[in-house]
Amino acid sequence: MKKKNISIIGAGLVGSLLSIYLSKRGYQVHVFERRADMRKQVVEAGRSINLALSDRGIKALKEVGIADEVIKIAIPMEGRHIHNPDGSHAFQPYGKEGQSIHSVSRSELNAKLLDLAEAHDVQFSFQLKCNSIDWKKNQVIFEDDQNKTIETAFDLLFGADGAYSSARLAHMMSHNTFEYHQYYIDCGYKEISIPAGANGQFLLEKNALHIWPRKEYMLIALPNLDGSFTGTLFFPFEGELSFEKLTTESAVKRFFNETFPDVVPLVPDMDQQFFHNPIASLVTVKCFPWIRADQFCLLGDAAHAIVPFFGQGMNAGFEDCSVLDGLIGEHGEDWISILRNFQELRKPDADAIADLAINNFIEMRAKTADPRFLLQKKIEARIHERHPDKWIPAYAQVTFSPGIRYSEALKNSMKQEAIMQEVMRIPEIEKHWDSPNVEAQVLQRLEQDKSLL
Repeated sequence: MKKKNISIIGAGLVGSLLSIYLSKRGYQVHVFERRADMRKQVVEAGRSINLALSDRGIKALKEVGIADEVIKIAIPMEGRHIHNPDGSHAFQPYGKEGQSIHSVSRSELNAKLLDLAEAHDVQFSFQLKCNSIDWKKNQVIFEDDQNKTIETAFDLLFGADGAYSSARLAHMMSHNTFEYHQYYIDCGYKEISIPAGANGQFLLEKNALHIWPRKEYMLIALPNLDGSFTGTLFFPFEGELSFEKLTTESAVKRFFNETFPDVVPLVPDMDQQFFHNPIASLVTVKCFPWIRADQFCLLGDAAHAIVPFFGQGMNAGFEDCSVLDGLIGEHGEDWISILRNFQELRKPDADAIADLAINNFIEMRAKTADPRFLLQKKIEARIHERHPDKWIPAYAQVTFSPGIRYSEALKNSMKQEAIMQEVMRIPEIEKHWDSPNVEAQVLQRLEQDKSLL
């Protein structure tokens, strides 16, 4: 059977990686991007949450043989470095010794993937905006930067053009039963860059994700190769303490001096950054169906955009590519079966990681400095250490366990949380949290539900 000519809308992270997978399978791949080639432009700072590459994403990169190239531009982060309001610090490892997630610049990673895709004979066309799709003729109607219309035929089309996908819109507008849900959290975000010290010195602990949790909001910072940190303030849009109230230099100075005093000396141009860098929103997208017979499929953020608080948006998109490739290996050129099975497998997992990401936002901003929460995590870590076959913490299931589906991790985490709430109600648990009795209670509850893991 003749191989399809494949087109991809979106030359971002997922579209670029998908093109490599497909090219290695012997397909002719053409990727279309509405923006200019980012490798030929200076990327302006101010709206880039650094990415956290973890095991699911690394697994996908390894499958196409490019993981080593990507790891060269990443920095391992072994845990959360918590900056408490009283000036004290705490380090919370992400997993067992040797486990880490990797901080990587979105723009640097995207440029690297574009280079690697071109090395695999993928064709790219930039500054072409998808205006519509003719499903009868299998044509995409683009508009170039001169407002000229260009029609391009395809055998199979993938929409990988992000949370505000034009491909998804074209699919949705001509589908009678398309379901679409889009919702925002009450916080936006603003980048606050922390420059490197003298000679590229890191002014904060290099191998950690830094968090300043303040219950209703938080600041985070991830390391960059040049010694700087990309900081991000997640903050309410409206209310007594919100972006709408920080409208003057004096208000901004007062807020940071009172709330993040250890950050102020690290960012000499705080005022300029705060008023120059835009406020961006955070959206979750759930939609269905993702596919059309054997001719179209959404994936990545175009199918399932999520908030960034589990560090899984990119990793979930990369895992999409891995799952799709596995189905190609299983079904050959039967693209109806490939796409149908892809949607059936990934839709529940995409919905699950969206919910997990929202839950982790609450944990990061409100709980990481709570002594009771920290005690709970200490108990969970001890149970995992003593019984790794019976208890894997929720974070480890999502971040370090590619063999566990997101939907399974969500189900498991809900059961584990119910057990831990019982444990935390034990009188004076803080005095004997590591006693044999506590361990026995957890194991007894696990025995009652053999389906936990």
